[in-house]
Amino acid sequence: MRSTPLDEGQGNCRIALQIILSRDQKEILVRHAKKCAPSESCALLFGKDDSDACVVSEVYLAENAENSPINFTISNEELLKGYKLAEAKKLDVIGIFHSHPHSDAAPSSTDKRFMQVNPIVWVIFSIKSDELKAYVLESEIVPVEVKIA
Repeated sequence: MRSTPLDEGQGNCRIALQIILSRDQKEILVRHAKKCAPSESCALLFGKDDSDACVVSEVYLAENAENSPINFTISNEELLKGYKLAEAKKLDVIGIFHSHPHSDAAPSSTDKRFMQVNPIVWVIFSIKSDELKAYVLESEIVPVEVKIA
């Protein structure tokens, strides 16, 4: 998700207190992360902002154009395809998912830089610790509760 900032009108879950995923969605993301290892995996999360929570309706698995264990990039073409699909389904891009194959589920310094231009919920899965955590960047990194419903 490195090259293009998200539309200001899309993905308005900046102050979410929690992000809600189904068990199936979590399993899809974890499987994707493990399949892409040792590289980072990535995905867009489609859904709606429901007052205090971002509710994920659909997971859009993406390819890491960098094929790197420490960075990820979703190509502009794939981003455009994802946004068009979300719009066709009358959903917003409410989150960005990626994995950390060899580190904790916390934003790296690179993640923090890109959270500034992509101000939505960032969900990170650590293969190393088998943890799924989420964050937003306000004036600082703020943890967001991940609820599996």
